[in-house]
Amino acid sequence: MELKQYVEELCASAKRASATFAALSTAKKNAILSDIADKLISGAKDIVKANLTDLENAETNGVRKTMIDRLRLDEARIKGISDSLREVAALPDPVGKGERWVRPNGLEISRVRAPLGTVAIIYEARPNVTVDAAALCIKTGNTVILRGGKEAIATNRMLAGIMREVIKAHGQDANAVCLLDDTSREGTVMLMSMRQYVDVLIPRGSKGLIRSVVENAKIPVIETGAGNCHIYIDSSADMEMALDIAVNAKMQRPSVCNAVETMLVHRDIAKEFLPMFYERTRDRSLEIRGDSEVSAILPDSSHADESDWETEYNDYILAVKIVGSVEEAVDHINKYNTGHSEAIVTNNIANAGYFQTRVDAAAVYVNASTRFTDGGEFGFGAEIGISTQKLHARGPMALRELTTDKYLINGQGQIRK
Repeated sequence: MELKQYVEELCASAKRASATFAALSTAKKNAILSDIADKLISGAKDIVKANLTDLENAETNGVRKTMIDRLRLDEARIKGISDSLREVAALPDPVGKGERWVRPNGLEISRVRAPLGTVAIIYEARPNVTVDAAALCIKTGNTVILRGGKEAIATNRMLAGIMREVIKAHGQDANAVCLLDDTSREGTVMLMSMRQYVDVLIPRGSKGLIRSVVENAKIPVIETGAGNCHIYIDSSADMEMALDIAVNAKMQRPSVCNAVETMLVHRDIAKEFLPMFYERTRDRSLEIRGDSEVSAILPDSSHADESDWETEYNDYILAVKIVGSVEEAVDHINKYNTGHSEAIVTNNIANAGYFQTRVDAAAVYVNASTRFTDGGEFGFGAEIGISTQKLHARGPMALRELTTDKYLINGQGQIRK
């Protein structure tokens, strides 16, 4: 079968499944999710075996270690994915929920939440996204087309196969979950043109991937964000709290989009704070790239140029700049950020309010790590991505963001005069 025919038939099959899948009861959708959660646990050894193939290929191809960490699945991570499925199942179903009113002419109008239809998601080397995205689509009655990266293809085939098997066992069309098995650029470009079958396209991954999808897709796109995230350590910050938060925000998992890439430090505390931060992180090989003031305090740091302020490293690299005020910090953030997640550590209520009001981002933290920008951490069970745009969805996208408005109008013969 030619590639174009394969992609078109895949998309058409997902579209055909959407009409019946949209009508599933909450109980049926929850039962499917629960059974997938069970199957992931019982099939964990097979999933890990498939994942090892991907890991070996990634190492052979020179994929850097932080990216390999995103790719890795072990039994503990599989249990975490299974648990998130159960959390999604336990959440209220937004489909059909809404409001009702009656017009003076007697028309009864209801505005309810309805599935988007068929959702395609293009993402890179995180196989947990395969299950998270599908789970949220199942719960909201959407069908989904998954196009993961070539780095995770063996794992994604295994995960998609499990989900399709469970859906079929429940008497539903297995094409409610489709995996685009071709990971070539050509196949992806074809997917991005399937407007007649796909209702919305969500890219999730690097800045380059997102830009390519936004610029080339013929399907409406929900833009998820690259994460050039910042943390500002204010002059009034509790030093131990600031150290704990900053280290966590950068070092816990530097390859993810909610990890901090630039740290701004108030000049009044920089000589005290920066050496302590350096001591906390140097054993983990963090490279600090700083301005001239930072270099004077930390001689082992390298020089930061303009490109460092706008880079999402996804690695053990941190850009550091010294600023003189919360206003200067906010100006820097709004110039270079990607609208994802920003944080201030402060004991000054006025500075906290200024920061949260003036910073333009989907998630703005006071005295907490940016690592919490996540659907699961926000109580959504999972996420299909983190939107940095402002129309339809912003921040972690979960159940509500995968639905749209639908108006139901009941009359008794009314005509418009």
